[in-house]
Amino acid sequence: MSLRHFDVYAIGNALVDAEYRVTDDFLARHGISKGQMTLVDEAQQQNLIAALDSEFGLEKRASGGSAANTIIAVAAFGGRSFYSCKVANDGTGDFYVHDLHAAGVTSNLKPERESGISGTCVVMVTPDSERTMNTFLGITSDVSVAELVPASLAASHWLYIEGYLVSSDSARTAVKEARRIARANGVQIAMTFSDPAMVRFFKPGLAEMLDDGVDLLFCNEEEACLWSDAPSAEHALEALKKIARQVVITLGGKGALAWDGRETHRIAPTPVTPVDSNGAGDMFAGAYLFGLTRDWSPARAGALASAAAAAVVGQFGPRLPLEQHAALLREVNAAHSGQ
Repeated sequence: MSLRHFDVYAIGNALVDAEYRVTDDFLARHGISKGQMTLVDEAQQQNLIAALDSEFGLEKRASGGSAANTIIAVAAFGGRSFYSCKVANDGTGDFYVHDLHAAGVTSNLKPERESGISGTCVVMVTPDSERTMNTFLGITSDVSVAELVPASLAASHWLYIEGYLVSSDSARTAVKEARRIARANGVQIAMTFSDPAMVRFFKPGLAEMLDDGVDLLFCNEEEACLWSDAPSAEHALEALKKIARQVVITLGGKGALAWDGRETHRIAPTPVTPVDSNGAGDMFAGAYLFGLTRDWSPARAGALASAAAAAVVGQFGPRLPLEQHAALLREVNAAHSGQ
């Protein structure tokens, strides 16, 4: 019987996601780089939100951040999740804490928190379903070793590290300490590159976070090729094998490549009419990790991840209704029993 209390323990930026349906013209008028995550200051974020509210109106609001979406997915499939993060003692922070805990995730967050401004991520979705993000980190830029709960981390199967943390000195220090605790307690380490911009502008910091390698690396095709200076995902995979014992490269509408340390599995895409790509990679990682914690094969874990990510792309917003997770599980279990 396992003594591990949590399936996945994650550390990442806590951000309240605000989603809007926008036009390409809006992005062009405001000088926003389409399809990327851009860090902005508080004034820039407030000005952008005012313009979006005026022109389009808010569609959805939820506790988010890349790793939060992943850890919420693990919980929704029936896993046990813990999230280390930082929000302020403000209304946005109160909303975040309530929403995260309502999703079934345990965290380090308490009712009494530091004064400051909680982070926000404005997600703008264009008619082609591409998502563009402007992020004001707020107090989450100070996420540090103080947010770690060593006993909970030591009692987990996996540590999941969000690549977006690379832009913060204190966060990289926290990642180093989290890795140390994980290695000392036999906890496997997974990491995601999070965004092409992180690889393009913060590669040395990502290398620092990777340290002597990870047990599982998640990235998309663009991130993999940028990291490896490779022309294709297949070529990039060969380079990534040197820094990870397992690698998953998502390929959008082409599915994914999953290397399990011995062989490469091609994960078939799940057909879907795209509505909003926001959160698809986060969901893929959450579903895949959930499968691994159930000792599933890469093919079975990949099938759930592919189906779940497609379901996210086929709707507006990064999260699925709770009952949809159960339905996806039933479908994959029926098709892959014994794997």
